[in-house]
Amino acid sequence: MDDQGGITVQRALELPGLRSGLPEVVACADRLGRTVRWVHAGEVPNIASLLKGGELLLTTGLGLGTRPAEQRAFVRRLADRGIAALVVELGPRFTRLPATLVETARAAGLPLVQLHREVPFVAVTEEVHTEIVNGHYALLQRAEEVHRRCTQALLGGGGIPQVLRILADFTGNPVFLETPDGQLLYAAASSAGDPGADPLQVWEGLRGQREAEPSANTVVVDVPGGGHGTGSVRARVVLVGVSAPLLPVHRMAAERTAGVLAVVLMQARQEEELAARGRGDFLTDLAEGRISAEDAPGQARVLGFKPGSGPLLPVVMRLSDLGPSGNWAVLARAVLEELSSVGVPVLLGVRPVEGRVPLLVSLRAESERTAVADRVASALRAGVERAGLDRATAPPAVVVGVAGGWAAASSGLRHAAETATAAHGLPARPWYDARRLDIDLLLWRLREHPDLAAFVDRAIGPLRAHDAASRPPLLPTLETYLAHAGRKAETARELHLNRQTLYNRLARISELLGTDLDDPETVLSLSLALRARRHASPPPP
Repeated sequence: MDDQGGITVQRALELPGLRSGLPEVVACADRLGRTVRWVHAGEVPNIASLLKGGELLLTTGLGLGTRPAEQRAFVRRLADRGIAALVVELGPRFTRLPATLVETARAAGLPLVQLHREVPFVAVTEEVHTEIVNGHYALLQRAEEVHRRCTQALLGGGGIPQVLRILADFTGNPVFLETPDGQLLYAAASSAGDPGADPLQVWEGLRGQREAEPSANTVVVDVPGGGHGTGSVRARVVLVGVSAPLLPVHRMAAERTAGVLAVVLMQARQEEELAARGRGDFLTDLAEGRISAEDAPGQARVLGFKPGSGPLLPVVMRLSDLGPSGNWAVLARAVLEELSSVGVPVLLGVRPVEGRVPLLVSLRAESERTAVADRVASALRAGVERAGLDRATAPPAVVVGVAGGWAAASSGLRHAAETATAAHGLPARPWYDARRLDIDLLLWRLREHPDLAAFVDRAIGPLRAHDAASRPPLLPTLETYLAHAGRKAETARELHLNRQTLYNRLARISELLGTDLDDPETVLSLSLALRARRHASPPPP
């Protein structure tokens, strides 16, 4: 058995079946270390077309042809096919192999063997195939030994780095664990490998090489994550043959190691998600008054949150497209890693049912609120992107509440959570100040009341009817005009209209609504109606 998953030609010749035929190697005796994958017997001239490579071909020579040109072509086709060796039994066809055959085999680098005694080819086939199967079993045993050592390492308190080191030592090469999109998670070097080979340098070189053209001396094995499709891959084990060639037994070992890593990552994800959910439950209980301001600091310390003496800043991010079964553990980990650069204590949790990520941030002073809010919102969005959730149909809404003590944090979290829901559909911003969205929150709370829908219909119903049937639409013009507090020059500039066109549109709006756009009461009513239409249910017919 060799490390390629077969036996060598030399070993095949030493087995009783072929040995009884008194084998004589007449060409390429120095290449008997070739791997035999299979044994095939045949007597047809086109036998090469039936082979895949790596076979030990047994023949009596009936298909070799009678002319030297035919014999040369026969041997060359076999060599091109990549068979392991050609074994010819002497007898009625040949009493000695022709010099043409021997010279062609030598020139093509194909081991050529003649048998001086008749042997049953079927017995030779069974014997060699049994040896190959036993060899494969031996390789599986070696791969299973790696699996056993990895399992023992985990039971002994080791982690992913130790598991990768075991695989690296077995292969004699560096081993890497990467994310499905190619980001490096862990690297391990073989203790028996090149001491000058820095695995991180190997990784950098590997990235460029894999982007250009995958190397034949690289093995990549998926670490399954459960489920179906491309999202079922949690990570990838990458072996790089820089110190020694990679063999099939190394792939077998990598596949078994990937199974071990899948369990580790799944457990870590479950524990991570449970911890994140636990923090989310605490923050929700605090927001809803189930935990008092007096008891909150002690429970927060148990969860690892140790704020300073300054105020607490409540922040809530709402994700509209990530359901309860979404990848909340990945999101929580990514956001926490991004928040580590903020430099202040943070308590972050997840609430999958509501699609929220609540957190408390410890400030040194109230004056830090805006600067820290900017950094936290940036970290939250970066975490969403790293978790692969930035392609959602609606961007996440980040709402920052009012800073204060634990009592203020309770009401602030509740206020920010509701406001994050009410902010859905507003123009995108890095973050929203909860204090400036009270009108939107009030309108959202009234969203199911029929009077709100009736109010919207009375205020801007004619414009909505116009826009449904005619062009250009007039509602965007009214929104922009009101957003700029009736400043026509700024409105025209944002809409890319000349002033006369804008004046005509405003006149048409006044005509359809039967109102004066310069009247303060009218402006207030229209502004409220435009904000309320995001929440109001359609009026009954």
